[in-house]
Amino acid sequence: MTHVGYLIAGWGITLGTLAVYALRLVRRGRDLSAQVPDAHRRWLEDQGSGDA
Repeated sequence: MTHVGYLIAGWGITLGTLAVYALRLVRRGRDLSAQVPDAHRRWLEDQGSGDA
């Protein structure tokens, strides 16, 4: 493998790993947010509620 091959492989592995991690993180966040009761979902509250 040439030097360019090593660079491409290194960047590819790094970016691929980060993409897989980001995808798993988003999916886990979605799964966990679905478990939060409606009464505790603060991000859905009205802006004028005064709790912020």
